[in-house]
Amino acid sequence: MNRRFAYLAALAVAAGGCASGEGRVTLTGAGATFPNLIYQQWILDYNAANPGVQINYQSIGSGGGIRQFSDGTVDFGATDAPMTDSAIAAAGGNVIHLPTVLGAVVATYNLPGFQDTLRLTPEALSDIFLGNITRWNDPRIAAHNRGAPLPSTPIVVVHRSDGSGTTYVWTDYLSKVSEEWARRVGRGTSVAWPVGLGAKGNEGVMATVTQTPGAVGYVELGYALANRAPAAAIRNRAGVFVSPTIEAITAAARGAMETMGPGTDFRVSLTDPPGADAYPVASFTWVLVRREQSDSLKARALVEFLWWALTEGQKEAARLGYAPLPESLLPWIAERLAAVNVGGRPVWENPIGRP
Repeated sequence: MNRRFAYLAALAVAAGGCASGEGRVTLTGAGATFPNLIYQQWILDYNAANPGVQINYQSIGSGGGIRQFSDGTVDFGATDAPMTDSAIAAAGGNVIHLPTVLGAVVATYNLPGFQDTLRLTPEALSDIFLGNITRWNDPRIAAHNRGAPLPSTPIVVVHRSDGSGTTYVWTDYLSKVSEEWARRVGRGTSVAWPVGLGAKGNEGVMATVTQTPGAVGYVELGYALANRAPAAAIRNRAGVFVSPTIEAITAAARGAMETMGPGTDFRVSLTDPPGADAYPVASFTWVLVRREQSDSLKARALVEFLWWALTEGQKEAARLGYAPLPESLLPWIAERLAAVNVGGRPVWENPIGRP
């Protein structure tokens, strides 16, 4: 039997539990703004088919999602920055990281009169965010945008003001391509920004860039697409300027996929990948789930929703600016979901067996 057919056939069996009269279930989650567009779409679609399951998700940033998940105030968390070993240990090790989609963080900008796609090298990008490049017609930018007149407008850097997985992905990339950035600023969900204006959430950064001539900021690709905002082509490790397309995001995951296997916890970085067709600032985004749960009805409802999202729900990804997960990950994801238990008893049966 075709493996994908087996996955989808299993959905019909798995999705019946909470919708068929076991009682109304409410699930709460909080965290990353990066995947909020697709999470809200998934919630709408799933609730329409399963009215007995109510899901509420607040996009408060990855830092807040990890905090609320660790404090036990939500049923699931969401983050673009995987929890550290120490944070997992502080949570008693009771954490499963599940990738949900692939996304890109893009440099979006507001340059009135500039019609071409802006091309930025890693060096120019890091120098802009370090404050070393302060005007758009700087030779280090202009050299790679010949034939496209750049204004002498001052550059206004816009960054996140809240704890953010989008910031983690962005600074993870800058730390890999710039020794000065790694030394002075480093990577994290929150960093001491050398320059710029702070804004809350991907929504806030996008709004500030849109309203500020000369501005540049970083947002998840879906927010740029939704606002019809430009996104720079960034030179990758192979020396190719690559725009953030679904195909280029998928290409970024290929190298990381080779490092994973049975037993993986999925906490891998996709930034600055090899490959001429790979976009250099891509990432998984993760949902955080407790392996050991206390409420069997809620645990089963959560697992069933996530399995639906990671199989059937993937068809919404490209439309919203995300790349769907490679199907080769599904056996490992199913194994993790089958490990969710109450009192040692699994709440869901793996429909495809061990990978």
